[in-house]
Amino acid sequence: MGRAIYYLLIFDLSMAVDKPHITEAGIYFVTFTNYKWMQLFEITRSYDLVYKWFDHLGDKGHKVVGYVIMPNHIHALIAINSNDKSLNTIIGNAKRFLAYGIVERLKKNKDDDILLRLSEAVSASDKSKGKLHEVFEPSFDSKICYGADFVKQKLNYMHQNPVSKKWMLADDAIGYPHSSTRFYETGDHGIFEVANFFNLFYGIV
Repeated sequence: MGRAIYYLLIFDLSMAVDKPHITEAGIYFVTFTNYKWMQLFEITRSYDLVYKWFDHLGDKGHKVVGYVIMPNHIHALIAINSNDKSLNTIIGNAKRFLAYGIVERLKKNKDDDILLRLSEAVSASDKSKGKLHEVFEPSFDSKICYGADFVKQKLNYMHQNPVSKKWMLADDAIGYPHSSTRFYETGDHGIFEVANFFNLFYGIV
């Protein structure tokens, strides 16, 4: 897609479900987190479910520009094509899909203590709507970014996350598999093939 579709615009909002829904096309930096920062992606080895969601985004005409999947949260730069679904809906659908898969794996692994904790976290109002487990924090973040330099800053932030002092998940950023670092550092795609943001920004296909 050309520049007319993927103009560089990311909104500075902490996006809860009651915030205005954004439907404009653009590249968005988004973050969402497991409930109470529990390491559910790692416990259930559900990184593959995130890649399935990325594939689904591609099927809908969107593109993943960069990402890192941490044990308990996701950072992603997503080029949202112009469509009738808001960013809230896109991320809400993702969280429902991922939550279902994570719960199924917890059940398969008989992680009853975790399932109980996630069940007890569901509010009364959500229980009345049929929700059984609180797998994610209810809101997600979207932060403003104007210009290529800021996108590069966000990419660097994401890519350094796994090797920060808090995590130390790999010896170097390229060595962490669930990240777009390898592509932006070497040109070789890792597990998931991302869209080069330079191509989107300058209208190259």
